[in-house]
Amino acid sequence: MSRTMKQLFLFAAQLGGFALNLLLLVHAQDQSGFISIDCGLGEDSRYNESSTGITYISDENFVATGERKLVLPEYIRKYSQSYNSLRSFPEGIRNCYKINVTSKTKYLIRATFLYGNYDEQNEVPEFEIHLGPNLWDTVNWLGNSKVKHTDLIHVPLRNYVHVCLVKTGSGVPFITAIALRPLTDASYNTVKGSLSLIGRRDIGLTADLRGYRYPDDIHDRIWNYLENQGAWTNLNTSSTINSEFEYQTPSVVMGTAATPKSSNDAFNIFWGSSDDTEVHHVYLHFAEVEKLQPNQSRQFNITTNGELCHGTLAPDYLSTTTIFCTAESLGGSGVQNNFSIIKTGNSTLPPILNAYEIYEVKEFLISDTNQEDVEAITNIKSTYNIEKNWQGDPCNPQVYSWDGLNCSYHANDPPRIISLNLSSSGLEGEISSSLSNLTMIQTLDLSNNNLRGSIPEFLSQMPTLNVLNLESNNLTGSIPAVLIDRWKDGFISISLCENPNLSGNVSCDKKKNRKYNFFVLMMIVSVVALSVLLLSAAAIWCRAASKRKRRLGNSTDANVAIQRKGRRFTYSEIVQITEEFKRVLGKGGFGTVYHGHIDDTQVAVKMLSPSSVQGFQQFLTEVDLLMRVHHRNLTSLVGYCNDETNIGLIYEYMANGNLREHLSGSRSNILSWGDRVQIAIEAAQGLEYLHYGCSPPIIHRDVKSTNILLNEKFEAKLSDFGISRSFPTENGTHITTTVAGTPGYLDPEYYASNRLNKESDVYSFGIVLLEIITSRPVFSRTHERSYISEWFSFMLQKGDIYSLVDPRLEGKFNINSVWKAVEIANACVSPTAIERLSMSQVVADLKECLATQLARANPRHETEIKDSIAMLHPSLR
Repeated sequence: MSRTMKQLFLFAAQLGGFALNLLLLVHAQDQSGFISIDCGLGEDSRYNESSTGITYISDENFVATGERKLVLPEYIRKYSQSYNSLRSFPEGIRNCYKINVTSKTKYLIRATFLYGNYDEQNEVPEFEIHLGPNLWDTVNWLGNSKVKHTDLIHVPLRNYVHVCLVKTGSGVPFITAIALRPLTDASYNTVKGSLSLIGRRDIGLTADLRGYRYPDDIHDRIWNYLENQGAWTNLNTSSTINSEFEYQTPSVVMGTAATPKSSNDAFNIFWGSSDDTEVHHVYLHFAEVEKLQPNQSRQFNITTNGELCHGTLAPDYLSTTTIFCTAESLGGSGVQNNFSIIKTGNSTLPPILNAYEIYEVKEFLISDTNQEDVEAITNIKSTYNIEKNWQGDPCNPQVYSWDGLNCSYHANDPPRIISLNLSSSGLEGEISSSLSNLTMIQTLDLSNNNLRGSIPEFLSQMPTLNVLNLESNNLTGSIPAVLIDRWKDGFISISLCENPNLSGNVSCDKKKNRKYNFFVLMMIVSVVALSVLLLSAAAIWCRAASKRKRRLGNSTDANVAIQRKGRRFTYSEIVQITEEFKRVLGKGGFGTVYHGHIDDTQVAVKMLSPSSVQGFQQFLTEVDLLMRVHHRNLTSLVGYCNDETNIGLIYEYMANGNLREHLSGSRSNILSWGDRVQIAIEAAQGLEYLHYGCSPPIIHRDVKSTNILLNEKFEAKLSDFGISRSFPTENGTHITTTVAGTPGYLDPEYYASNRLNKESDVYSFGIVLLEIITSRPVFSRTHERSYISEWFSFMLQKGDIYSLVDPRLEGKFNINSVWKAVEIANACVSPTAIERLSMSQVVADLKECLATQLARANPRHETEIKDSIAMLHPSLR
């Protein structure tokens, strides 16, 4: 809400309840930002619904498929006009609405379903509703006369959303209405994901009332009656309740409340979960509706699933206070979660509750297709009036990707369109310039159409295009000279037969003799050729990098593994190296990692799963990077296998696994404080090298304790470069890219803005340093502050080192050394990138931290220090 609006609300509140209600009503009537779609309404129709005054419009301009239907007359009479019609989708598996929105605005998105026996089959279907490529909800339990609303609070990152109905095998999907309502930015915490409504209840609402929505609620939230109220006493007031500006809970909702019948009882609300991985957000709305006497008080604490959420709250008279709590699910189906409002010892009155909302956090992890590719393919569809069932996101989810498209799926980056087949699609006119915006396309088939005009120059300027089929069209003019040159050099396969008016055309026979399959070429020789080029570039780069050696304090490796980089192994050699894949070291998204031997040297062999498309892209990225970078604190590449369908990478063997295993207690030996700092230094040196020792600099993007590996001497090396990105210095301080990485380690500034920089790695390293100090997991479902960064920030305020450090160390550390590490970690995990340290500074500070630890005078120091003033942080002494 704007500052002016807030001032108006405050002014109206001073004038009294009537003025405030009047202002709310005026503000509500404009329906600013509302999108209200009546699915199945006649084309170009609109109306104002009598019960709410909301203006509904037809869905014809939002969807290209489906059939308009009406519910049976007996159900029409029971509900308002927006429930009378629906749209069903008997054809196709996925059918989608595209709705334009304001990007990065917080919306309440509601889908409504009323079956109403519209098809006279009396068989209620079950299907899924998706938001973009991600599952939103399963639509089931509908009876003929039951209405289902599914509400989602979501922040779109693009200027549109796709609402998709997906057939799952049980009946025909349908939808009755779609509504989008803008919310204030400060309301509802969506940092961890979107919020799917479990329940929204008006406590004290009587059963004879149907609940409240717009215009009583200016955001059109639906507040329903809560059954089983026998355990409490209802309270109410006719006075106006002033609402918080963030949530703007309706006064009519806040005007009713309830308390337990027994003054000493807690107020308990229960709800279920589908599995034990769910995280719930609970919003509790309080306002005192009774004028308390001087000798009366109402104070209480709030818990969720037994954990304290908020201590000692005394609600203000006729003014709303909203409390937000997080609740980790207690279990699967049948297990009840709860929040409790518990009277404090000095309270004379029982607790009170006016209203509540419970949401499930939805992490939508499937990426939308690259925005430039989406715009390009959408323009192509429009230009040629393509009648394929192209709906929703083009590439994701993969099972529903658009017909005729193939996409690449590179780690957490958005999918890219790499192949487009529009053969025999009835295309007419010239070759569209929108094709040039598919900048990653490799194969383009426009054959057997009625395309006219000349072959455009841009086709010869598309760097990744290696197969072009323009056969059987009506193209004219000459072939671009650059395109002919690329064809002669074997970089592109071109098919131009049966274009009789195309001058300078090469005979089909000759073309067929000169045609190369680029993909086969890639599998056979590309990695070897790339290796030669990259090694040459690396030699030049190394001479420049040597100037930095003194500052970095490290030299590049010159061991046998480095000398053998680029060595190619056959699949039969891999079988021998691994003794027929005898010993598994681990599994991941790329594939399986096996133990092996090359002569007397142990190695780790990571084999790509045949179904892992993303893994192949990570394979190329990792080979590219490890061919270029060499440092004692980065894992070394011994060789690779690219033998037809068998693809793998061979690394030096790291005998002591990853750092997380040693911090989590899965190993019997506990790392000493000195060992931990040494490991932190070595990992930091590897990261520093990527940031400042490489040209262009490299951002790792997935720094975490499981990607820090330890060899037989417990020397640390950074690993897993499959999603790393080069950082062109000419672009300034950051690059813009889709968020990639591991939750809990992700830089919040990067997550919010998509602006990636070196400081994004610094934040992730800071989280690793917190793990090293505390040995706590990055995310815990058993604590109120579930993320380690939240817990650390809270505990740091106490200033007691033993509340922070791993208790298994039993005080065997130098206090000043630990405090130095805490200060470094705190600087690294600053929410603002500009306030973080550089990795060079981190390395220098950690070395100082280690020096302090090693400089301890004698073992008695460990015991004496426990009782000394050094137990406090220097700022608290």
